[in-house]
Amino acid sequence: MNEAALQQYLREHFPKENAACEWKEFKNLAHAVTGRKSEDIASYLSAIANMEGGHLVVGVEDSSLRIVGIQQFHDYTPQNIRQRLLGRCSNLDSESFRVDSFTTTDTAKTVWVFHIPKHPPRLPVYAHDKAWQRLDDALVEMRAERLAAIINEPIDLRDWSAETVQAATIADLDERALVIAREKFSEKYRNAPFAAEIPDWDTATFLDKAKITIQGQITHTALLLLGKPQSSHFLPTLAQITWKLSGEEQAYEHFSPPFLLATTQVLHRIRNISYKLFPQNQLLATEVSKYDTRVILEALHNCIAHQDYQRRSRIIVTERVDRLTFESAGGFFEGTPEDYFSGEQTPSRYRNPWLTQAMVSLNMIDTMGFGIRTMTLSQRSRYFPLPDYSKSEAQKVVLEIYGHVIDENYTRLLFEHQDLPLTTVMLLDRVQKKQAITDDAAALLRKQGLIEGRKPNYYTAAQIAHNTGTKSDYIRNRAFDDAHYKAMILDYLKHYGSATREELVTLILDKLSGVLDEKQKQNKFRNLLNAMSTRDQTIEKSGGLHKGRWILKPIKSSDA
Repeated sequence: MNEAALQQYLREHFPKENAACEWKEFKNLAHAVTGRKSEDIASYLSAIANMEGGHLVVGVEDSSLRIVGIQQFHDYTPQNIRQRLLGRCSNLDSESFRVDSFTTTDTAKTVWVFHIPKHPPRLPVYAHDKAWQRLDDALVEMRAERLAAIINEPIDLRDWSAETVQAATIADLDERALVIAREKFSEKYRNAPFAAEIPDWDTATFLDKAKITIQGQITHTALLLLGKPQSSHFLPTLAQITWKLSGEEQAYEHFSPPFLLATTQVLHRIRNISYKLFPQNQLLATEVSKYDTRVILEALHNCIAHQDYQRRSRIIVTERVDRLTFESAGGFFEGTPEDYFSGEQTPSRYRNPWLTQAMVSLNMIDTMGFGIRTMTLSQRSRYFPLPDYSKSEAQKVVLEIYGHVIDENYTRLLFEHQDLPLTTVMLLDRVQKKQAITDDAAALLRKQGLIEGRKPNYYTAAQIAHNTGTKSDYIRNRAFDDAHYKAMILDYLKHYGSATREELVTLILDKLSGVLDEKQKQNKFRNLLNAMSTRDQTIEKSGGLHKGRWILKPIKSSDA
């Protein structure tokens, strides 16, 4: 958008400075991010989070919201500044904290908007080892009364999924779902001391034992998992899973409870073909399915178990030509998805405890945090990209399951190096998706010879390209020294005598590294010409008949 449109957008969304919104110029970020206490970005994040959360707009004139733009970024990007601030602001919610960048198309001014979540329950957010708050127009160290308000704030401990519906009865549950539920429960507890008694239990006893009902009363959990479609009116939420086919061919279908049966119905709507992958130096192809059915069901069951039903949103499964996307309401409840990739993290709490326990009883999920690891290992074993949660938002979890190869280097690397640690595979997966990695991670991969390129444009290293038979990709992505491009320009001018800027652009741009975007290539070319004409003094703009063309700079006799 142009500057006028951005100005209008900012005034519509962030119209007033108050406890939930600050405007700051911060033209130079070198010392503005974590610099002077009570005046830097970290302090403002703490102060805004310690009220109700809000926004910090950087690159605008304080008090007027006139756009001035960030002029010196130091080494900060919207991605790495988020990570650095999370390291400096204790208790800041990483899932809900994000940074949006806007650059005007006409004046090239950049504005960053920091979206700051409210502090966690009973935990202030700290910066510089102090908790801050806004008092009138100033930031001050948190006052005792505000700290007491945070520490003593009430916490809603109700479990929506355990609430009972007085008007509902067992007759409102689906008979086929009840049969399948008993079968799954019996399989789950086939070695339990009470296993032989399960066939003799009546329906009410079974439902109580499976922690689906409570003392014979129908819960929200019972209606979600086992309820008849027409019984959904008992639920004060939108109990629905929507499957949507997106692309040239479009279709959709809604699925109501019982969710115990609906997930299999959704599974059958998804097209799951087989692929043949050809490992380097092997005669036989490896055949893999586009999707692992276990992964689809795991993702669906996780959506059901962890959905925030009080937001009254449906679960959406979007099938695209290359991936499946699962969307559910409510942010990730404890930690980050990446914490669970290794299987070592165990969640200590759940958004819907009664629902999750019932789903464990029916063998739909586990409560040890192994579900995400199961999906991760499945994708790795099939040589596909790992599950991706990067598009999740503060109040929505978005999971993407890829059904295709993004980077053949990555896929063939997994073929030939089955012993790579999962942490390394996770980092390489981020590289192939062009997602940011930390400087330490990049140094680790570079030390192992797995990546090359300059930050943030990392790519598979030459060694791996050689091993995986993708040398042409490596050559296309590798950046030559500036001397190489300068020599090309000099050779051209020696041969043709002169050249327009457009002719030199045609000569050089398509030879630049394939990891650079068009704007970066143009900047690179401009810097080359500037260096050759000012510092090296090997070329110059001509006048006279060839005015405006580049020529070789004549060598003075004293230089000969």
